[in-house]
Amino acid sequence: MSTPHYFVTPAGQERRRVIRARFWDEDWEFDTADGIFSAGRLDLGTSVLLRESTPPTGEARLLDLGCGFGAITIALAVGNPKATVDAVDVNLRALDLTRANAERHGVAQRVQTFTPDEANPGVKYDEIWSNPPIRIGKEALHELLLTWLPRLKPNGAARLVVGKNLGADSLQAWLNANGWDCRRTASAKGFRVLEVRHPHQTPHAD
Repeated sequence: MSTPHYFVTPAGQERRRVIRARFWDEDWEFDTADGIFSAGRLDLGTSVLLRESTPPTGEARLLDLGCGFGAITIALAVGNPKATVDAVDVNLRALDLTRANAERHGVAQRVQTFTPDEANPGVKYDEIWSNPPIRIGKEALHELLLTWLPRLKPNGAARLVVGKNLGADSLQAWLNANGWDCRRTASAKGFRVLEVRHPHQTPHAD
């Protein structure tokens, strides 16, 4: 499988534009540009994840894994004024846009952006949110998740959105088979929202 262009930093001039989205009963605007994932609109999977989930309250360290232009990052930082949010992506243009969107929404002081190689492996997260890059291939996706899921705090949770036709159910089964407690918390518009926890935890009430 060839690697989609948004998994590398694009060459050429950056041409920014503004897109609009609605979730959590609010209207949002984000800077975006060519050469990143879903540059023209808030993608459906991320929209489902945001509409079917709410950020944790109180002080929290959160991670947006594969941040793109930063919609999840900004939503988490705005939705929880006590949270700090790390945004990670391999695409440097995406990181630039996430920083710009953090400035746009007044949360830049609580947002950090970095590539996977720049991440501190010792940092632990209360929650990890992600629309994971399924199209990088199953082996690479599994490696990605096995790198980041162990960075959850003991009582932490990851919230993943995956298309049913892109293997959401098989991914859930694989996570459970590899020692994680993975449960489906929502289904909408062909997507599953999965909650992943360390085993032997009490899940949040429905």
